[in-house]
Amino acid sequence: MRQLKVLAAGLVLHPHPPLEKSNSSSQRLREIIQEASRRPMETGQNSDEMQALRAAVMSLASRSFDGSGTEACHWADGFPLNLQLYQRLLEACFDVKKQTSLVDEIDEVLELLKKTWPTLGINQMLHNLCFTWVLFSRFVATSHVDLLVAADDQLTEVAKDAKSTKDPVYGKILSSTVSSILGWVEKRLLAYHETFHLGNIDSMQRLVSLGVASAKILVVDISQEYRRKKKGEDVTRNRVDTYIRSSIRTAFAQRMEKADLIRRSSKNQANALPVLSILAKDIGELANNEREIYSPILKKWHPLAAGVAVATLHSCYQNELKQFVVGLTELTPDAVQVLESADKLEKDLVQIAVEESVDSEDGGKAVIREMPPFEIEGVIALLMKEWISTRVDVLKTCVERSLQQEVWNPRVSKERIAPSAVEVLQITEETLDAFLQLPIPSLPVLLPDLATSLDKCLLHYVSKTKSGCGSRKTFVPTMPALTRCTVGSKFQSSWKKEKPQVLPKKKSQAGMSNSDDLFGIPQLYVRINTLRHLCTELEIMQRRVATNLRNAGSANVENNSNGPEKIFDNSMAACLEGIQQISEATAYKVVYRNLSNVLWEGLYVGEPVSARIEPMLKKLEQNLEVISDTVNDRVRTWVITDIMKASFDGLLLVLLSGGPSRAFSLQDSQIIEDDFRSLKDLFWANGDGLSNDLIDKHSSTMREVLPLFRTDTVSLIERFKHLMLESCGPSAKYKLPLPPTSAQWDPTEPNTILRVLCHRNDDEATRFLRKTYNLPKKL
Repeated sequence: MRQLKVLAAGLVLHPHPPLEKSNSSSQRLREIIQEASRRPMETGQNSDEMQALRAAVMSLASRSFDGSGTEACHWADGFPLNLQLYQRLLEACFDVKKQTSLVDEIDEVLELLKKTWPTLGINQMLHNLCFTWVLFSRFVATSHVDLLVAADDQLTEVAKDAKSTKDPVYGKILSSTVSSILGWVEKRLLAYHETFHLGNIDSMQRLVSLGVASAKILVVDISQEYRRKKKGEDVTRNRVDTYIRSSIRTAFAQRMEKADLIRRSSKNQANALPVLSILAKDIGELANNEREIYSPILKKWHPLAAGVAVATLHSCYQNELKQFVVGLTELTPDAVQVLESADKLEKDLVQIAVEESVDSEDGGKAVIREMPPFEIEGVIALLMKEWISTRVDVLKTCVERSLQQEVWNPRVSKERIAPSAVEVLQITEETLDAFLQLPIPSLPVLLPDLATSLDKCLLHYVSKTKSGCGSRKTFVPTMPALTRCTVGSKFQSSWKKEKPQVLPKKKSQAGMSNSDDLFGIPQLYVRINTLRHLCTELEIMQRRVATNLRNAGSANVENNSNGPEKIFDNSMAACLEGIQQISEATAYKVVYRNLSNVLWEGLYVGEPVSARIEPMLKKLEQNLEVISDTVNDRVRTWVITDIMKASFDGLLLVLLSGGPSRAFSLQDSQIIEDDFRSLKDLFWANGDGLSNDLIDKHSSTMREVLPLFRTDTVSLIERFKHLMLESCGPSAKYKLPLPPTSAQWDPTEPNTILRVLCHRNDDEATRFLRKTYNLPKKL
């Protein structure tokens, strides 16, 4: 078979005269060799097979360049055949029994082979090239590292030869041989992660050396184009750079497929990781393996080997991350997990690049420039803005819809709170819970943006809740002009009495024509309960958010002036302000509108003794029962206190500005004081109502003014004149000006004393008022 292969090499593969493809003898020789490889060949001199072989060989060997036949045989004239023959001879350098070892007599064998050089046209350079190829071929067949070391050392000699000769024939053979070596080597090095591992990593250094040396021979020593145009280019570094980038990309693609396979297999499992989170972890491990296993070897030829590797990984992952981010529409927990994994991966890769490049000429700046940041914080911030906007829009829609449908019906729930508040709080709580579930370290930083937006929606709800409920001024009647009561207690029905100011009816938020449907007393109490409930729930949310962030280990939670303890502060303050406003408005509405017939129109009209406070107390008690049944116990005292304040104010208004239909004698002062005590007793309720301290606090003005009603007229006139002289100066001696109406009743204030005199039922007061101010007895 060896002889047949030699014949095939000389006559078919490398003939000296060109061989036509249609030559029948070459086809016949191939068939004979193929048949001989399948079964033993009959080698007898006269056998048919030998005759056929002899005929095919002689036909091929007798050819000439001019196509004529010749008796001379030229089967060994081709130079490539000589090289192949010499390669077969070089195989004698290997031990027959141990194919990976050279024979002990290697030097003697090489001396013998050297004697064939003149015959085969071999010289030292061709020998070096052939011996390199033989060593390399034997390594490819056996994977024995010693052969790779020998081939690498022998290629060093070939590289020296390549620099010293310009023989075109040698150059052609050199190029073909080295290209074959480089092709095989680079097939492994361009995906060295598949080829090498801790078990065979020692062979990688020699294989890289072989590949780099082969590339330099081809690119630098042989290529005239390189010499002319690319002088100064670092071929070695460029080649290794190519190996790193190519192998890293291949390894990355494999990790990507693996991550996708893991995701698909765990798709139906709880807490399954997204593909890019799995990939980030794998890439981190790949980067560390690269740094520990491969980069120390590659660094011999490329000082920034590890940096190039992580920069390539960074680029590959960034391409996947960009596609992922483009497809994001909102910040889900999975999305955050991917972004956080990417952020950690980037920091790890940059750290490796910096540490491995610290001794380079530019300190690794070139590698770092290859790693444009993922800008995770920017992506999260942008998505967080969209996330907040989307959820706030949901809350805004809820607030508007709920308010349009709300009727503030106290019978809707036993808590007497509005369903709209329950829905608004539910969406607010769900939004906060979703926010807290996002695994973002910067949650405390992003919290103020979310809280501010939610706060605005809640403030709008609070504003609409208290809108249209009126205020104290809405229900307090206009102060009537000063006039004089009639003397003798003969009141005539034709006198005009001041009526309390009546609110015009307004259209409700739900489009109803009757404002009382939405602003009746029970409905106002529901609004108060709702704001109290809203404030309480927001306070609970506030504490829960702070606790969650603290338990999650968020930094600066305690010291942040805009921290979780501050969220909803504006809304809670608005709720308390709204409760105060509605409570006060409701109290004055109860006293001045609902109790108008027993207070403004009935109390002390005519004879005080026959128009006392009992009817008013009876109606007040009924209202207090409504409060007890309707108002939340946490604000009940607040509301009752406002009712009490309004009642005291109403009683004072009747006494001091009740118009000409009311006249009080000194004896009536006892009736007034008794009625005052009865009013206080109603709110004290034998100790079950308001505290004495609270009652005393808000009845102080009443207590201070009442002594004026039991003070004699002359003393009141003198006190009035004295106060006017103090306030107006000497000019008041000749003509007392009419004192202005103050905003607050006060026994030391002239207007208060003058109003007591206007309602004093005696001649002395009548004469003083007529003489001093000419006040009428009718309005």
